[in-house]
Amino acid sequence: MQTVHVIILVGYVLLMVLIGAWFSRKKNVSSGEDFMLAGRSLPAPVLAGTLLATFVGSGSIIGGASFVYTYGPIAGIFFFAGTVVGIVCLYFMATRVRRLSHHTIPEMLEARFGRAVRVIATVIILVAFIGITAYQFTGAGSILSIITPLSPAQGTVVAAVLITFLALGGGLKSVAWTDFISVAVIVVALVGTLAVVFIADVGGIGGYVDRLDPALAGLTGTLTPVQLLGYFLPLFLLILGDQNMHQRLASGRDEGTARKATIGFFGGAVLLLGTIILLASSSSFLLPDIEPGQAILGLAGTDLVPLGIGGLLLAGAFALIVTTGSSYLLTCSGNIVYDLVLQRRHSSSSPESALKLGRWAVLAVTLFAYVLGQFFPSVLALQMYAYTMYGVAITPVVLAALFWKNATSWGAIAGMAVGGVVTVVWESSGRSADINAVVVALPLAVAALVIVSLATRTTTTPLEAGEQPNDARVASAP
Repeated sequence: MQTVHVIILVGYVLLMVLIGAWFSRKKNVSSGEDFMLAGRSLPAPVLAGTLLATFVGSGSIIGGASFVYTYGPIAGIFFFAGTVVGIVCLYFMATRVRRLSHHTIPEMLEARFGRAVRVIATVIILVAFIGITAYQFTGAGSILSIITPLSPAQGTVVAAVLITFLALGGGLKSVAWTDFISVAVIVVALVGTLAVVFIADVGGIGGYVDRLDPALAGLTGTLTPVQLLGYFLPLFLLILGDQNMHQRLASGRDEGTARKATIGFFGGAVLLLGTIILLASSSSFLLPDIEPGQAILGLAGTDLVPLGIGGLLLAGAFALIVTTGSSYLLTCSGNIVYDLVLQRRHSSSSPESALKLGRWAVLAVTLFAYVLGQFFPSVLALQMYAYTMYGVAITPVVLAALFWKNATSWGAIAGMAVGGVVTVVWESSGRSADINAVVVALPLAVAALVIVSLATRTTTTPLEAGEQPNDARVASAP
């Protein structure tokens, strides 16, 4: 434990708490709309920061770093390419998503497919997103155990309390601004760490190439192409249909703001993920005996990195994970409030009720996420489960709702059911250790969606702004 690291962490946590308290005032958050969508008022820089911070959490700093450390930098590029390619696709969807401006993904699906699809989608999203929240708790707790005398289990509890506080008070306004600051700090910390390590310890690009294990320098590392595809697809599918991404785009001031923010998101992701790949792969020969999940964070506890930069690295990573966790807590709360408890017409006429219910829902999700986190052996394992569940069961239906006029309610239900069931069965069988469930579940889910839709199709069109379900669509839902 280093005193400098503790001081930097405490200072940063206090800053986040102050920001959360500031935005929790009734002046800033007085309705469910403010709580979930920040009053649709976020400027482009803040929106870009919160998009980046939401998607780059412990899944990247710990899970992704573990993957790169184990399988090599080129395999790591394929792993993170799912995020980068997904952001490019998201850019072309941004205008449409902002125009629709729904509170949740299931709310948007109901407008196209009917109430039954909304309920099923809500259950699947909660199962996946509570899993993502759980590994943010675990990841943040791991960092606390590095910096302080707390054990990982104790750190997880402390992290869960802080993450819940940020989501509970100011909603998306609080989360977005803490995201923005967290991203600035982690960029400085990661780039500073990379500069120091490459110059003083690795010996530049030449030294990096010479010292890297030849087994990790191949095109796919030690993985087969099919196994690598199993890591690429979950990230790609999640970012396309991620409710957090859609909610943030909807929270921008206008459609132009949403597209500008997506460009910033892309640039930030390339910088951060590229830095993570270089640092984690360098750790494979600088720290050959370290636990893979500590490939980046472990550098801060050595003499390879100055104390100040190491402290910023740990505090920035912790803050990034905390804000990602609060984002997923918040979005799960929205599903419970808008998709399970309140009808849209009722929530809009009772803004204070939606706000109160949202805060109670945050507490409930915190409890479930903490319990779920105790059943997975690593952040990477929980990460792949959660990403796959969402990507195969929800993303194809979201894309069909937006862009395929022949998709039907029965097709949507079939796609979600097949994707969800196959994922659970494959994970339960233990086969995901060899081939990720997405490789099997995705083609089956898409096939079910397409075949059943064509068999039950009626005349429909892709969802348009402000469109509500008509009688034919409601009737077509079981």
